[in-house]
Amino acid sequence: MPSFRKRPALIEASQWFRNGDHPNDESVPIDSPDGPNRLTEGKVVRHFRSLNIPGDRICAACGNPMNLHGELDIEIVCPGDYIVTGSRALKYYRLAAKEFEAMYEPYSGGS
Repeated sequence: MPSFRKRPALIEASQWFRNGDHPNDESVPIDSPDGPNRLTEGKVVRHFRSLNIPGDRICAACGNPMNLHGELDIEIVCPGDYIVTGSRALKYYRLAAKEFEAMYEPYSGGS
């Protein structure tokens, strides 16, 4: 059986921990009379919403409550996941931190 190796590729990615972390989210602060200021919903990673999953349920993948998660298209984003910019501009996908760190390393060279 033939073997294959992933070609080296330069990608753009940012690690996501909470609403507003992605540089293209464009979240802005809003006043909240019920407590600390919050941020508007991100344009890339949106607030997690599900009618079937309560916000206090613990995520089997990361161990955090679901209300700390985000959504990227139809994928759930766990705190610590990486949001990768695809080869087509403005197309994003998520990779779990362990998966991302096994496949990629930081690059400090010019663009």
